[in-house]
Amino acid sequence: MANVLRWWQQQFLHLVAAVIFYTAIPLPYLQNLDFQRVACFAPMIGLMIGSILGGLDVGLNYIGLPSLTRNALVVGAWIAITGGLHLDGAMDTADGLAVGDPKRRLQVMMDSATGAFGAMAAIMIIILKITALTEIAENHYLVLMSACGWGRWGQQMAIACYPYLKPTGKGAFHKQAIRSYLDLFPSLFLLLGLSAVIWLIYPQKLVLSVGMVLAGSVISVVTAAWFNYQLGGHTGDTYGAVVEWTEALFLCVITSF
Repeated sequence: MANVLRWWQQQFLHLVAAVIFYTAIPLPYLQNLDFQRVACFAPMIGLMIGSILGGLDVGLNYIGLPSLTRNALVVGAWIAITGGLHLDGAMDTADGLAVGDPKRRLQVMMDSATGAFGAMAAIMIIILKITALTEIAENHYLVLMSACGWGRWGQQMAIACYPYLKPTGKGAFHKQAIRSYLDLFPSLFLLLGLSAVIWLIYPQKLVLSVGMVLAGSVISVVTAAWFNYQLGGHTGDTYGAVVEWTEALFLCVITSF
């Protein structure tokens, strides 16, 4: 029993560390937090973020805010909750990919200054999210949870399947947490479970549940593979880009269901 309790305590502390690492949610200081395994909890953090955003959407809808305004506020809160961590990575990645010389791309991505292509990428991601949410008439709560979860599963795909391009960096230690395809299954089952629960509670939403799984899994795999194709591997910035583009494209596809 003591070993079981100790294991659960360790998992809770890993989860707290993941919340601190991936979000701007204020938490009380805890000693001896280990951030080495935060990537394992990324999809769970995504579901948490999605549930917060879904609750905000419900509240704003309840007070009667128009759809476009409500969705713009939700996307703004989306950026605020993550502290812009992933969006910053998407911007840096766009600036790097805009460079014609592949050998200079990583150097440009490490530059903290945002270039024109980074700004355009951020604007495009934000516009896609707002317009897609506006086109999705209902089920925002479920869709937001799924989008955030699959976005971070895409990050795990990038970590597990492709080399890390820098010897150090904010994402380098993720490779030690997720080493193979087997490490992807717990989060995959979590996301499949979300869609299964949606179907069990709302049998009429079978098409939406299946669509979430298909869209999330395919887009996650494709975005991780595409950035690897462009750069020959991944960095902390491209992990963020995978999250952002998977979320945005996922929402766009879900408008069809």
